[in-house]
Formats: sequence, C-alpha cells, structure tokens
Amino acid sequence: MSFSIPQRKTVALVGASGSGKTTIARLVPRFWEASQGQVLIAGINMKDIDQKELMKHISFVFQNTKLFKTTLLENIKYGNPDATMEEVEKAIDMAQCREIIDKQPLGLNTKIGTEGTYLSGGEQQRIVLARAILKNAPIVVLDEATAFADPENEHLIHKALSELTKGKTVLMIAHRLTSITDADNILVIDKV
Repeated sequence: MSFSIPQRKTVALVGASGSGKTTIARLVPRFWEASQGQVLIAGINMKDIDQKELMKHISFVFQNTKLFKTTLLENIKYGNPDATMEEVEKAIDMAQCREIIDKQPLGLNTKIGTEGTYLSGGEQQRIVLARAILKNAPIVVLDEATAFADPENEHLIHKALSELTKGKTVLMIAHRLTSITDADNILVIDKV
C-alpha cells in the first residue's frame, strides 16, 4: 500500500475488520515499525526521527484510550505539561468537556480510576480529545474515536474532533461512514 496525505488535509481509511487500518495508524507514531517499505513525514523517513521528537508532532486518539489514574487536570495537561490554566480551560471548552468537569465534586482536581471517579467511554474520549487539543500537534491520527460513544457523546465528540483537526494533517480510521464525510480523500482497503 502506498498513499500520501497532503499537509493540512484529511485522509480516511475504511475497510473490513482485520484489513490493516489500525496497523497503518500505529505506524505513524511508530508504535510499530514498518517491516517493509517506509513511512515518511515531509520526505524524512520516520526511522531517522528521534521518537521523543516525533511524539511532539503527533496527537492520536484511539478507540480504546484510557485515562491515567490521576486528576482530570493532569490527564489533560499530559498533552502539554507547560500549558497555562487559560489554555487548559480553552481545550476543555473546545473538547466539549465543560459539563464533565462541572459535575465532578472537585472539578479538575477530581481523581480518575481506583479510589476516584469513573467516566463513561464517551466522556473519557472527550477528556482525551481535550488533551490532544491542548497538545496542538500538526499531525493527528484518529482510530475509531467515536467507537464507544452513545449518541449524545458521539455528537459532542464530533464537535470536539472538528476543533482538534482544524488546519491539521489527519489520518482517520472509521467504520461508520458518517464520521468521515468531511475527509478530503477516502481510501478503501478492499483486499486483505
């Protein structure tokens, strides 16, 4: 397979389960190394880019993203530890998370997970989207970002995704064709 994603454009990958969409998505941030061929960013082989440096330029939201067992604030600031509170608040609003934060007894200081609060899958995705928005990386990889969302959360996640992907280079994977209608190109993986 060979394809290019022009800068600030969105390419969607669709295909049957097991066709390799997630494998392709995980090659971009180098979670897996390509055993053949190469993955290039701006003409540079990703294997030649330091992993830490590469991570500064890529945000990713996968379908099974989990939050860290720490505060909501720390979960969001993981995307940009040096962010100001004003930047955090803006990311929260852009990711449609305000009501999630406001209903917590300690707001942003509420702990998640063991001995803390548990959020629904859709709420977790919105917090992860706030993290990605705060990071503000030029490349975004989305793998089934609305997979575990109920209809209400899915609508809010789509609004947050719209904010996250503005002006970015995006690789998006989806089973629901309704979530890729704004893509500049749609690539179908037909044969496994």
